[in-house]
Amino acid sequence: MPTNAFLGVFAKSPIKPMEDHIKKVHQASKALIPFFHHVFKEEWAQAEEIRLDIRNLEREADDMKRNIRLQLPRGLFMPVERTDLLELVTQQDKIANKAKDIAGRVIGREMTIPKEIQTDFLAYVTRCVDATKQASKAINELDELLETGFKGREVTLVEKMLVELDAIEQDTDDMQIKIRRQLRDVEDGLNPVDVMFLYKIIEWVGELADIAERVGSRLELMLAR
Repeated sequence: MPTNAFLGVFAKSPIKPMEDHIKKVHQASKALIPFFHHVFKEEWAQAEEIRLDIRNLEREADDMKRNIRLQLPRGLFMPVERTDLLELVTQQDKIANKAKDIAGRVIGREMTIPKEIQTDFLAYVTRCVDATKQASKAINELDELLETGFKGREVTLVEKMLVELDAIEQDTDDMQIKIRRQLRDVEDGLNPVDVMFLYKIIEWVGELADIAERVGSRLELMLAR
């Protein structure tokens, strides 16, 4: 069968929707950067506006995930395993869910971030968002991987992207340790309940990078098959 005709079999494949979905969830995580800028200044009205944006992005991503699941073909000519794509979209969706949870918890308690840790905290958030961006870049190579039959230079390119994703995630682990130490140094002067929630927010922000790495791991498994 000619290549173009063969690819035409997959004209309605979920590859493009998968790529659109990861872009949407990355957009939700990226919004946390301006969100925390407003939180630092205790500009709660502006922070709430961004929280609503993140919530709407998460809902849009949820709808996209649902459509992918409903439209995912079961036939012989799937370019990749159906179960792999189902797991991949599930992992991708968790990025937007986590961003929504972070913004919701911070706004719900109007949590203040101690000035002593704000600079490093924002760098930490930004690096975790870098991880979701890198995952998005890798997933957006799926169509090219399909065209090349998951072989050749395209596979090498994606593998390099995944190595970089792992490196970013390791950076966030190191940054989380530093932020926790900084918070520990100033926690005696803070409300104990606020401190407890701050540690939880630090953990949740780090989970953005962890989830992004799991997205990369799912893609890596697909390359290996």
